[in-house]
Amino acid sequence: MSLIGKGILKGMGVTAKNFFQSYYRKERLPTVEYPEEKATINQFSRNFPFLLYDGDDPVDGMRCTACTLCERACPPQCIYIIKDKDENGKAILSPRIFDIDTSVCMSCQLCVEVCPYEAIRMDSAFELSNENRFEGLLLNREELLKPNAYYHEIHPLEARETDDRMAAKAALAEAKKKARQKRARLAAKNKPPPGLKKTPPTRKKPPQREKSE
Repeated sequence: MSLIGKGILKGMGVTAKNFFQSYYRKERLPTVEYPEEKATINQFSRNFPFLLYDGDDPVDGMRCTACTLCERACPPQCIYIIKDKDENGKAILSPRIFDIDTSVCMSCQLCVEVCPYEAIRMDSAFELSNENRFEGLLLNREELLKPNAYYHEIHPLEARETDDRMAAKAALAEAKKKARQKRARLAAKNKPPPGLKKTPPTRKKPPQREKSE
């Protein structure tokens, strides 16, 4: 028998094995009695993006800085961001408006990959249907914000890796800050007091040669 024939028989054997096991093995059952019974979602599933925040206050703990990298990277252009401003009208590192139109989102995860602040992640929620086809499709900032504990609940391995990565970045930034402060203290210590001018070192003139007559 040729190699092609053996490969076909082997493939048919695997298919037949899975087919018969689907009748008596629970983990092989293809359907569930929804909505009474719901399928288990694994931690690697993804649906639509959401925003992460740390602490108890969603707005103050928001990781997003409104850098608009995700907005520019989104292929269907379903992300809309407007930066927040202070009382003087100066832009601050926080989004005042952050909308995602889930009716056109393709769940490509490009927004997650380009975010440098670990602020946006993919959700596992799939029960998003409602009676009004236009209601609930456009998610605003308040609807998108979810705590870091929720991220650990749906994607535990990925969340731990993200926290470790953020902790390493924070430790590196703190070490650089301490190094700058140390350099500033040394510079201030070696700086002459005000009013005292530092006289430059005098240079000795080289001896002049006598001109021969």
